[in-house]
Amino acid sequence: MSVQVTFTGDGSLRLGAEVAERFFPSDSLVAVPRGDELWLMPLVGPEGGGLLLKQRNPDGDRSTLIWEALPDDDPPVGDRDAVWDDARGALRVALR
Repeated sequence: MSVQVTFTGDGSLRLGAEVAERFFPSDSLVAVPRGDELWLMPLVGPEGGGLLLKQRNPDGDRSTLIWEALPDDDPPVGDRDAVWDDARGALRVALR
């Protein structure tokens, strides 16, 4: 399944409500840079650390600060395509 996520100029990641609920039901994730991709992997709950997704609006859209996991030389800004990888349990986001 292909979806879109949004990177903001201030280093936040935004997910639509449907994407957040489907792939990150505990509202917590870990972000791992892998080449030209950023892998977002759900955690069982916030007790394990990671990044917390916070509700942005009444529609249920979520966001989190993600700048620390982004490349320093050319951080992404704007919408990016992402695809769920069942084998790896990760939402793979294209950075370029």
